[in-house]
Amino acid sequence: MSQRQHRPAVALALVPELTADLFSDALRVRLASIGDVLDEKPITNFASPRAAALLARVEVLLTSWGAPLIDAAVLDRAPQLRAIVHAAGTVKMHVDPICWQRGIQVTSAAAANAVPVAEFTLAAILFANKRVFRLQSRYRELRAARFWGREFPGLGNYGRTVGIVGASQVGRRVIELLRPFDFTVLVHDPHLAPADAAGLGARPMALEELLAASDVVSLHAPALLETHHQIDAQRLALLRDGATLINTARGWLVDGVALERELVSGRIDAVLDTTDPEVLPGDSPLYELPNVFLTPHVAGAMGSETQRMAALALDEIERFARGEPLRYAIRAEDLARIA
Repeated sequence: MSQRQHRPAVALALVPELTADLFSDALRVRLASIGDVLDEKPITNFASPRAAALLARVEVLLTSWGAPLIDAAVLDRAPQLRAIVHAAGTVKMHVDPICWQRGIQVTSAAAANAVPVAEFTLAAILFANKRVFRLQSRYRELRAARFWGREFPGLGNYGRTVGIVGASQVGRRVIELLRPFDFTVLVHDPHLAPADAAGLGARPMALEELLAASDVVSLHAPALLETHHQIDAQRLALLRDGATLINTARGWLVDGVALERELVSGRIDAVLDTTDPEVLPGDSPLYELPNVFLTPHVAGAMGSETQRMAALALDEIERFARGEPLRYAIRAEDLARIA
């Protein structure tokens, strides 16, 4: 392993309110041991005089949610910038493609953010097959004992089929977490080779076939033009009666009108952490339906979980300081198929 060559000059660019969650005292100390933090106060506007002074010296921009756009104008004022290290998921909102053209290394903590999303998804799958969401509502209504297996036919996790749409970092981690259970795992991803699917422990399948064969379908595809309303009315109709659709990815992937129609009918269940729009109108029936478990986009890193992303980002800055390849580097050619 090569020795650390220098202490890079580091500046932060993110929503200031996030720094306390992202960077514990221990992580702040660690960052200070890796590089020279030019200013502990994050940059929120690259056009400000303070930002201009920092950009003139910075080698590594440590970004997270709320980072302003890094475009050609910013790069022109940052002649020493060599790396953008993002302590969050997607970089598409703040890293202009010009950064790759200028030879700037870009890395993301999406792998760290995938951990809590996959954990949330695993819990949702296990609860869905146990019919926990409907049972909770029914038990609250009756406040009495029943032979629940008869009232909810098919209840249980043994021998169930789980369909994963999208072999993204989250999708792959979900498949990994499902290995100890007695599930048949199907996967659909147009970019996944059959041999790679087999290596994951999943059976590759066309989307329509997967939807028809699964007891639970979990969405993990990126929000791209070609995935807009990927799950439309026709494909929703393929789901088995009593099947559960889980969306911890983006509401973009599902035709919301068609989904609402299916859910109001009571034919299928849903666990929705993401919707379109992000916050549903106050009169949406999805807030009250007993077959819908609705959460406000909390599957991803929250609170202490964000520190996992900060730790990954610091790992990357250490690699940069030692002159080593960045482990989670994003290539320009990846942009067309990643979230």
